Amino acid sequence: MCGICGIVGKYDKQLLEKMCDAMVHRGPDSDGIFSGTDMGLGIRRLRIIDLETGDQPIHNENKNLWIVLNGEIYNYKELKEGLIKKGHRFYTKTDTEVILHLYEEYKDDCVDFLRGMFSFAIWDSDKKRLFLARDRVGIKPLYYSFNNGRFIFASELKAILKDESAVKSIDSESLEYYLTFLYIPAPFTIFKSVRKLPPAHILTMQDGIIKIRRYWKLDFYHDKIEAEDDYVEKIKSMLEEVTKLHMVSDVPIGALLSGGLDSSAVVALMSEFTQHPIKTFSIGFEEKFSSYNELEFSRLVAKQFGTEHHEFIIKPNIIETLPKIIQYLEEPFADSSAILNYLICKEAKKFVTVGLTGIGGDEIFGGYPRYLGLMVDEHYQRFPRFLRAALSGFSGFIPQTTDSQNIGGRLSRFFKGSCANTNQRYLSWLTYFDAVMKSELLNQEVTVRNYIHNDYLNELETSDFIDKASYMDINTYLPDDLLIMADRMSMANSFELRVPLCDHKLMELCAGIPFSVKLKGLKLKSLFKKTLNNVLPQEVINKRKQGFMVPLADWLKEDLRDFVKDSLSNEAIKKRGYFNPEYVSEVLDLHFKGKKVLTHQIWALLVFELWAQKYLDS
Repeated sequence: MCGICGIVGKYDKQLLEKMCDAMVHRGPDSDGIFSGTDMGLGIRRLRIIDLETGDQPIHNENKNLWIVLNGEIYNYKELKEGLIKKGHRFYTKTDTEVILHLYEEYKDDCVDFLRGMFSFAIWDSDKKRLFLARDRVGIKPLYYSFNNGRFIFASELKAILKDESAVKSIDSESLEYYLTFLYIPAPFTIFKSVRKLPPAHILTMQDGIIKIRRYWKLDFYHDKIEAEDDYVEKIKSMLEEVTKLHMVSDVPIGALLSGGLDSSAVVALMSEFTQHPIKTFSIGFEEKFSSYNELEFSRLVAKQFGTEHHEFIIKPNIIETLPKIIQYLEEPFADSSAILNYLICKEAKKFVTVGLTGIGGDEIFGGYPRYLGLMVDEHYQRFPRFLRAALSGFSGFIPQTTDSQNIGGRLSRFFKGSCANTNQRYLSWLTYFDAVMKSELLNQEVTVRNYIHNDYLNELETSDFIDKASYMDINTYLPDDLLIMADRMSMANSFELRVPLCDHKLMELCAGIPFSVKLKGLKLKSLFKKTLNNVLPQEVINKRKQGFMVPLADWLKEDLRDFVKDSLSNEAIKKRGYFNPEYVSEVLDLHFKGKKVLTHQIWALLVFELWAQKYLDS
């Protein structure tokens, strides 16, 4: 795993060095720079494969092609064999060099052969052409900016901000996205002048002309429905193949074990391909936050597969930890589970350099309760409109709780948008600041009328709306929340996190299975559970779905109460200038007096203020 960067036009080697230094946490083992004619490529490397000869940038035989790679190509050995037969010669044992020779052979189509997580840059010095690519699912990030004749790119936003000519002007549309969903989807970033290269896209630049093209799209077409047992066998076989590929490493490897179905499945599969006990890592809370704990389930899995298990009970100083997390997240990002991800990666790094995790299972196997909500909603829409309208009006009065389940909150969201169209209803379940709240909060006109999420819902041609929802989640929530968080929090600790359930071939297999099979009888992940029925403890298979969550509501009322009030005071909000201080005061008042549960909204406001202190004030 690495941090890559580059400059084309108005080249400044000192700037490139600063960009590399800004990402030292991504690659503490080595650094490298290639300087060409008015351009340069840079890298910070975390050594995982070919520890001795794998330092980058890497060149081809003629030294007219140069590459820097962030990520891992899991099928590189197979690809290398084919390239050797075609006459290509290699001077390293790395996956990076394989990509370069694939590019020689297949040009831009080289990405079609890659299986793994990656963002990379290739410079063709003969054609003066830059080629950037990002993996299909968006596991590895890539940012870019083109201002005043200088094109710069990097694995992290903070590296691009080392360019003093970069304008730190907030994108008002991105701010609305953040308040709505608590993250900012690609291609947007919080700054107008910087963009993310979306997953499954390539970017080329030649003669000052930038072209961006999508090279892969997940297909949910179901040409025929097979027997359930046939699907089970196909999933089993693919899971074994994927896990084996993800275990290739020249450094110690382990697994993050939450106790949930997905991470437990990964540990079970890993145990098939190793002679030694797997090192597993779990995190939990004190007794008073027991509803957030899944430690009893991770212990069951660890015991069954004989892992070398490590548990960590967190009693974090959130006020001390939060600024560190915000520094590495780089953009306003209010998914509070980033705290858990940061802390577990920090602890795991003491024992291993690489860890596997279960991210991606909910999207491909049907693990989100909102997917069941869509199934129920199909019947609910047959109720008379006047009744649905009445329940929508009543939704704001449903009592909510601050525990990990918050059934009242889920019911409230379900009923609230029940008279809107299906797209709007689904998006309303994912919304934190709705249009009315944003109009009162923002000191600007609310301008986003059609979210990019809506485009993804409309893009997939299918009559099954759960397919559409899954497709949208795979293109937005998965890469721009879960995977960006996993990348940032692991790399903050110089720790490589791998996500076997995000393998694109596994995704293609699962996308071809109808949700009527994957969610049989209103049961989340029913097909996946059947696949694992004789593999995992029944307690793990039958347990209620619980996300990787923190007791945020309790922290806000106890440890963080004074800190929140100081950070979001009228004076602070007025000075910042983006939000209406009276409305922020109202939100705080309603929450702390117990009149409404506005935990996530307050967290979003707090994170934005702390982010602004770090990235705007400094």
